[in-house]
Amino acid sequence: MWVYANPNPEGLSVPDCVIRAICIALNKPWEEVSDELYSIARSSHTVTCDDHAWGKYLYMHGARPFTLPEACPTCISVKAFSTIFNTGIYIIGTGHHAVCIIDGNYYDTWDSGNEIPTFFWWVSQ
Repeated sequence: MWVYANPNPEGLSVPDCVIRAICIALNKPWEEVSDELYSIARSSHTVTCDDHAWGKYLYMHGARPFTLPEACPTCISVKAFSTIFNTGIYIIGTGHHAVCIIDGNYYDTWDSGNEIPTFFWWVSQ
């Protein structure tokens, strides 16, 4: 089920979905995640929303990556993923969006349940 969540300290609706998803998954403040992720991105000469930058950040925090089928009909939506993987903490990447799932609920500033993920990070049980 979708749960509204926006850890942005100003409650802004800005393209910070990666930071928001990580904040929720790791229970860290937005500023801390933003600073740490920016440092990784800067050292790699890229941006914070680059899959490799936030992937490195998650890997450093013990998360593990997995891929999903990209072509439908074998693909699944964020909503379907959340019902199948209903125990634990995950961050899903769709190629243009990131969302956190905790125990079957997906946390986001909008109902992203129909988005199609291509990979996910298992954060913890």
